Amino acid sequence: MTPTNHIHGSTLMQTWGTAPEEARRIMIMIHGRGADARSILQLAPYFETRDKDIAFVAPQAAGNTWYPYSFMAPMPENEPGLSSGLRVLEELVDKYLAAGFTPGQIYLLGFSQGACLTLEFAARNPRSYGGIFGLSGGLTGPVGTPRDYTGSFGGAPVFLGCSDKDSHIPKERVLETARVLERMGAAVTTRFYPNAPHIIREDEIQTVQQMLA
Repeated sequence: MTPTNHIHGSTLMQTWGTAPEEARRIMIMIHGRGADARSILQLAPYFETRDKDIAFVAPQAAGNTWYPYSFMAPMPENEPGLSSGLRVLEELVDKYLAAGFTPGQIYLLGFSQGACLTLEFAARNPRSYGGIFGLSGGLTGPVGTPRDYTGSFGGAPVFLGCSDKDSHIPKERVLETARVLERMGAAVTTRFYPNAPHIIREDEIQTVQQMLA
């Protein structure tokens, strides 16, 4: 991918809490469609540990949207946004690995469109991350997209939370995502919330808290 179509490459990075250079762990947080980095960082105070050892960072999508259409649209229709968003995550993870963080000290969290981007990135770049949290999301691409990802998560914990009748995320796509990540060696917890709206729920926040503790 050339720099000219890295449309999210020049956007600002927002942070909260402990500075990355002073932290022992990093959580990269990816906002949803129409939202922004500051909105997803509003969750950070709920996830801060007693030791205050986690730095929270959130990139901002250009125009507040990582890619233009549904995450289940043909992937070429969501370019260059999709590839650029994946590249943002790649650059961040590489940055913190180069700074001395191990994969187990890096956490990925996304909501809605941000969860779809996060989960697709993780599947394409499997490592033994400290945790992956996909809140109302799934792997990208239309039904029947080949899931021939390679590599292993080495037992990394993954939490997938979603309404069982989400207006944007089909239940089967969440289940497919769980199967794919499990096949790649992730320890996946999947939880559906009956008739719930497309929001982040208190139970999901508590689950993330428990996995970080």
